Amino acid sequence: MTSETTQTGPVTDETGREPTDLRNPIARARVVLWDFDGPICRLFAGHSAERVASDLVSWLEGRGLHGLLTETERESLDPHVVLRAVDRRHPNSDLVAELEERLTQEELRATDSAMPTPYADPLIRTWTAVGSRLAVATNNSPRVVRRYLTGRGLAPCFVPHIYGRTQELSHLKPDPHCIVRALSAMGAAPESALMIGDTPSDLVAARSAGVPFLGYARNERKGKLLRDAGATTVVASLEPVLRLVRTGAQA
Repeated sequence: MTSETTQTGPVTDETGREPTDLRNPIARARVVLWDFDGPICRLFAGHSAERVASDLVSWLEGRGLHGLLTETERESLDPHVVLRAVDRRHPNSDLVAELEERLTQEELRATDSAMPTPYADPLIRTWTAVGSRLAVATNNSPRVVRRYLTGRGLAPCFVPHIYGRTQELSHLKPDPHCIVRALSAMGAAPESALMIGDTPSDLVAARSAGVPFLGYARNERKGKLLRDAGATTVVASLEPVLRLVRTGAQA
């Protein structure tokens, strides 16, 4: 959402009503940009991201690089924190390339047990059916995104517009690079798009690119992080979004 909106809490409730500030960005969106891990699926639902981060740290330590990370970075349990930290100290190095490939292989393995986000599959198909164009803008490897979408039969809804992690790790969100790439490739104005994300970095990237933002939070902890970062519209489920897209198609 744009900064002018005043909604500060979750927009869904037990009554199933959708306020205007959810309805309007959905109605305006001609291009929908999706973050991958979160809004489309839980990539590490059965393949712990914390274990992956720990394995990356152990791999670095096995190469005598224990001092490359701060204690906070070692204990972050976030593989992207580890990857970014190494890239800041050794940008564009063979070490970073090898570490990134190790992370990609772990992500690829995780696709076998990834859990689809409730209502994401029908929402993707419905948005495509009503003529909206979709893209993925993610910090995950594009190889991972393609494998998952192909397995779910969703690849035709997105391909070729999948913009993920490259060797230029400074372009990871919150940098808006992947969003700008998607908009440019699709010939879309920022105000005609909608970004669906589940982290503050998604929000910052969308705002930097001038794209309205819809936050998805599968639990209250994630919702609080988004709202504290300034997200003005946050849904706890994609079901009301699906309902609005379907209603628009029938109007």
